[in-house]
Amino acid sequence: MTPSTANITFAPTSYEQVGRRIQRLVSDPNVQKRQAVDVTKRDEETPEAWEQVLKELDETDGITVERLQPGSVRIGWKRYIDL
Repeated sequence: MTPSTANITFAPTSYEQVGRRIQRLVSDPNVQKRQAVDVTKRDEETPEAWEQVLKELDETDGITVERLQPGSVRIGWKRYIDL
C-alpha cells in the first residue's frame, strides 16, 4: 500500500521562504505607512534564493531595492494614485 499523494506535504523551497518572509514584512501596517522596509538575509536562506527574489523585486515597476551592506537591503515602493 502506497501513501496517498493527498497526504504528502512539501517543504517550501528557500526561494519560497524568502519571498513569503519579505511579503509578511511588507504587509505590516507600520511598514505600509513608511513604504520601505530593511531586510537582512537569514543564514538558512540560500544566496541564490535571496538574490533571485531581490532581482525579481528590483525588476518590478515601482519597487526599489537598495543594497545597504552585504546581505542587507532596503525595499521601497511608491504609492500609485489613479488620476
